[in-house]
Amino acid sequence: MLSTLSIRDIVIIDRLDIHFTPGLSALTGETGAGKSILLDSFSLALGGRGDAGLVRRGADQGQVTALFELEPHHPARSVLQEAGFDAEGELILRRIQSADGRTRGFVNDQPASAQMMRRVGAALVEIHGQHADRALVDPTEHRRLLDAFAGLEPDVAEIGRLWREWRSLREAHEEAREALEKAASEREYLEHAVEELDQLGPEPGEEERLADRRQVMMHSEKLVGELNEANEIVGGHASPGPVVAAALRRLERRAGDLPQLLEPVVAALERLYNQIDEAQQAIEHALSEAAFDPRELEATEERLFALRAAARKHQVQVDDLAALRERLRSQLQEIDTGGQRLEALEASLADAKRAYDAAASRLSEARRAAATQLDEAVAHELPPLRLERARFETRVDTDGRPGAEGLDRVEFWVQTNPGTHPGPLLKVASGGELSRFLLALKVALADRGSAPTLVFDEIDVAVGGAVADAIGARLARLAERVQVLSVTHAPQVAARASRHLLIRKDGDADTVSTRVEPLEGPARREEIARMLSGATITDEARAAAERLMKAGG
Repeated sequence: MLSTLSIRDIVIIDRLDIHFTPGLSALTGETGAGKSILLDSFSLALGGRGDAGLVRRGADQGQVTALFELEPHHPARSVLQEAGFDAEGELILRRIQSADGRTRGFVNDQPASAQMMRRVGAALVEIHGQHADRALVDPTEHRRLLDAFAGLEPDVAEIGRLWREWRSLREAHEEAREALEKAASEREYLEHAVEELDQLGPEPGEEERLADRRQVMMHSEKLVGELNEANEIVGGHASPGPVVAAALRRLERRAGDLPQLLEPVVAALERLYNQIDEAQQAIEHALSEAAFDPRELEATEERLFALRAAARKHQVQVDDLAALRERLRSQLQEIDTGGQRLEALEASLADAKRAYDAAASRLSEARRAAATQLDEAVAHELPPLRLERARFETRVDTDGRPGAEGLDRVEFWVQTNPGTHPGPLLKVASGGELSRFLLALKVALADRGSAPTLVFDEIDVAVGGAVADAIGARLARLAERVQVLSVTHAPQVAARASRHLLIRKDGDADTVSTRVEPLEGPARREEIARMLSGATITDEARAAAERLMKAGG
């Protein structure tokens, strides 16, 4: 519920802190005292449209802060958590209106957009009055209200789940169908490409190996000559190998006589002899590798050309040709298996549609039954509100267009008098009638589908006597379940309130400020008497006020 509303520098309000309690609070006062300004300020805190004209003259900015006490699992907390806001403890909405027209919003001291504040505000407060922009007359909300009245929210949640499952399968089926059609249209190309790559038989790393071999063969003639020269030096007639070997044998025989002197020499000669031998083996291996058949060079070049031509054709690297072949082969296999997958998706899609249709049909039947019950409940409330000749109708049109909430379009219609044409609530009812229809509807709905705080702005205008008393009685009944704030000129409504707030103006001709004063006892009786008799309060009016207060209590 709303616990505190603080207003600073808004129109004729300089500084105002109002504390609210559960139950029915009546806000009364003479015309022009600031009741409408109070509601405009409250709407600003709830994300309403800002206006530079709201800022008090001479001030740079105005500010409105609304503090709410909520249940731990109130829907507003979920809205905040989803948006990344702190949702613990009290909820504070604060809006700053600058004189230059700009506004800033805060939710629990975190910056928030006006749209975010409207989302949170919609879960906290409903403002009803004679004006359509303040009334709960949006047809898109009617289905939600009917579902709340009948307790169908779990059924709607299940319909949403089935709808999302059906839609997901439908998208998967469409994607699979398009993929299969595309693949089938490319089948001839895929078969030709796979056959061509199978004949080519590319292998990863093959291009590098062929290029290296081609390089060797292209330079081999010059290399062979130089390698033969090196081989003649190392292993030919002038080879140092035999000379080194002979010297090594002679010194080995002498090494025993002078080991400290000769053993290092023997070891060095032995290493030299081995290195000469290793060099000769390396030269002979290089000569073997360099030896080639000219036909091998031609075949290597033809293979490189074929690989690179295929790579250019398919716009891949040569090393990726083998992977491309496997990918194309997989696409061919998908064409063969895609039909089976498509058939399986079609079966699942049909099952999902049947499940959705069955659940949606049951929900439509439940809504039609609930609509009859809601119409009866509202009809019971109409006669005391001087709408005894009117008729309220909840129309459930099952248009067959599926959605996350089912197949139905729900709209509240009314017929204000016999012989007139019924029509949508907003289009047919006048301002006063609209207010009373909405009150009857809210009473019938009780606290189902309702925000925790309801504000009624002069819904008792142009009525009096028994009708005003009936309005007061229904507001009091609503206040047993939710917090109700009523801006009223009807003493019958004010007398039934559990808390009475007087809105008045203070100041002189130059400086005027709105004040709010809680009324109790004699002061409250005096205000109700003023509402009964006008400027001159008579003893008869005071007595009548006393009777209303006792009856309302």
